[in-house]
Amino acid sequence: MAQWSEMTILLTGMHENTVTNLYPPNLFPIEARHYLASWIEEQSWDDFSLENTEQEARAKALLGQILQLLQVVSQQNVSNIVEKMKLMQTCRSLVDKPALEFAVMMKNILWKERILIKEYKYKECKTSPEEEAMNQLNEKVAQVQALRKRINTMQEEYNWDKQNFEIKKASLTPNEVTKETKKELESLVMKIKQAQFEMQRLSRERFEVLKDCVDNLARCQEEFFNKLTVWKSEQHKSLIGFPFMDDLSPLQTRAEQLFAVNSNLNQEVSLIPEHIQDIRERLHKLLQLLLQSSFVVERQPPQVIKTQSKFSATVRYLLGEKLAPGKPVQVTADIVNEQQARSMTIEQSENVGELINNTSVMDKNTATRTTNATFRNMSIKKIKRADRKGAESVTEEKFALLFTAKISISTNDAFFVVKIISQPVVVIVHGSQDNNALATIIWDSAFSEPDRLPFVVPDRVPWKMMVETLDNKFCLDVQTNHHLNAFNKHFLAQKIFDRPDYADDFSNMMVSWCQFNKEILAQRNFTFWQWFEGAMDLTKKHLRPYWSDGLIFGFIGKQHIQHVLKQCTDGTFLLRFSDSEIGAITIAYVTYENGMTMFKNLQPFTKRDLEIRCLGDRIRDINDITYLYPNLSKNEAFKKFYTGRPQATNSGYIPVSLQTKVGPELEVPSTDDDNYSIPSLSPPLDDLGLPIVSELTDMDSNSMEQFGEAMGALQIPDSDSPNGAGFLEPNPPMDYEFFNHLAC
Repeated sequence: MAQWSEMTILLTGMHENTVTNLYPPNLFPIEARHYLASWIEEQSWDDFSLENTEQEARAKALLGQILQLLQVVSQQNVSNIVEKMKLMQTCRSLVDKPALEFAVMMKNILWKERILIKEYKYKECKTSPEEEAMNQLNEKVAQVQALRKRINTMQEEYNWDKQNFEIKKASLTPNEVTKETKKELESLVMKIKQAQFEMQRLSRERFEVLKDCVDNLARCQEEFFNKLTVWKSEQHKSLIGFPFMDDLSPLQTRAEQLFAVNSNLNQEVSLIPEHIQDIRERLHKLLQLLLQSSFVVERQPPQVIKTQSKFSATVRYLLGEKLAPGKPVQVTADIVNEQQARSMTIEQSENVGELINNTSVMDKNTATRTTNATFRNMSIKKIKRADRKGAESVTEEKFALLFTAKISISTNDAFFVVKIISQPVVVIVHGSQDNNALATIIWDSAFSEPDRLPFVVPDRVPWKMMVETLDNKFCLDVQTNHHLNAFNKHFLAQKIFDRPDYADDFSNMMVSWCQFNKEILAQRNFTFWQWFEGAMDLTKKHLRPYWSDGLIFGFIGKQHIQHVLKQCTDGTFLLRFSDSEIGAITIAYVTYENGMTMFKNLQPFTKRDLEIRCLGDRIRDINDITYLYPNLSKNEAFKKFYTGRPQATNSGYIPVSLQTKVGPELEVPSTDDDNYSIPSLSPPLDDLGLPIVSELTDMDSNSMEQFGEAMGALQIPDSDSPNGAGFLEPNPPMDYEFFNHLAC
């Protein structure tokens, strides 16, 4: 709720009408925003639009959640009766609100908050060096204009004095020239010469100041380009969870200021009679660069795109207010390969793919002062791939969208062609390629340099950069603020480098792209990224609240488990991601049998297992585990995740329930470091009140449905699985000094 925290600071100084307009009192009052601040800011609202009806289901789900939260908050967290009534009224108002309109309303509220915060910060902060440079540039432009006006005034006086001298001289005959008239004529000549000399001096001064203006304009424009490059780089890294403020308003303001300066200087140059072609050419080049750089991809296309599927993108023109009126601007999108992206050119005969719905017209929004072209339903019909080198796969080949427009500026009759490429995209033809394609994009987003040559990226990076990327990506996908801890990061390094006994710092060790997602992990049939992404996806879909509450240890090796649990009470357990299965979580616990310390790992729970019975209920079911590491009662830790027991109904059926039990330990050899006790579901099938096999032919539809649900819930050990029973496994000696350091 970082945004709301900033808003609460601003609210005391804002005008009451501003607050009222921001939070509609009859639909979503400020009290609702306050009590649901954290939840609201954890959701993603930016993709919602009234035209995008595909988001209707997601909008309905969010609306349903917010109604539930408002009811809970009003009943449990609000003591003020007035606020409680407001929240209940909000619930009633939102019930009839179309879900998509509600989502767009939330998007707009958050957007307006960000604008207010930015405006406040802009007013409060001291003038930045860039702003100071811009102010100085404007002062110099004003100086040029003042010099021009002064020269014009002197020219008029000069013309008058010269004309006066010529008239007087012509009207006098030699006999009429007296001492006085001669002195008067000499005075006029002197005045004319002085004026001529002063105008020449001022012209030279104006020329020097004008050159300074162009030099300063070039420096200010370069600073603008640098900030735009930073914005694009942060936008690129936002895919992996790095912070990003997508507001382009400050950059648009700066672009408009630079354009105004260029226009004013061009006007001054056109009024100078002397030949200054070099200044005119420099201004023209600066204008062309500014017009080109003001073309920005505001909403990037998905970075993994499946052929024959719809996707969207939005380009924005920062100088949209300067476009010539009455001349619609059409933007065209093409898909290009790496070589074409570098040259930003594409011949019709060189098309590498076919896009449909790839044209859009720039629309001006006077309320937001934005000029955008939105492509809502683009699709890649087909793609032509390059010849692959060595072991390179199709999911490593990067493309981009090239956006092109032909614009005309109101101060110039000429047309300018502007182009911009999107961030790299990987094109797939089947969902099974999504995981590896995402790995390519993550590596590119995390480790590419700003303003790099498309699509150059290093093959090896320090582990400290890699693990920061994994941490941010995990938090982004899971939508949590609970980051990976030092133990998690160290174990991930041990896994990717295949160094289970290494206890020193991995920070400066170099990790390669091949180690990340090409090389198969030791004794496994999957890569590091495939395994990590599986754990991340499982957490996102089934374990987010547990992870956010700090109840899941997550990434930890078996040797370290023994180290942390060996001094704990019997039944102390922790939750960790399976080391041998993709997308599974297991329970590791300590028990003492016949004077021996035993460390056991239950058979991992997969997505399907947690869909059948949630993790909280499974933990409640297992009597062998009692304390969550280090010493928290499991009921105290997980009680809010327990679901209710089945209640008797009037259907005539006796209610049944599924329960997780730890089965007998199987004496089978283990080929990896996960040794499992097998959890089973209780009661057995014949205790569920279901027909035995010989009665299946006479089962009615209800019995068949119950039978299918029970069968689907059973977990039958696979005899071919490497998962064995839980037992104490000897391990090589290990120096735990580093782990003790982490724990401190």
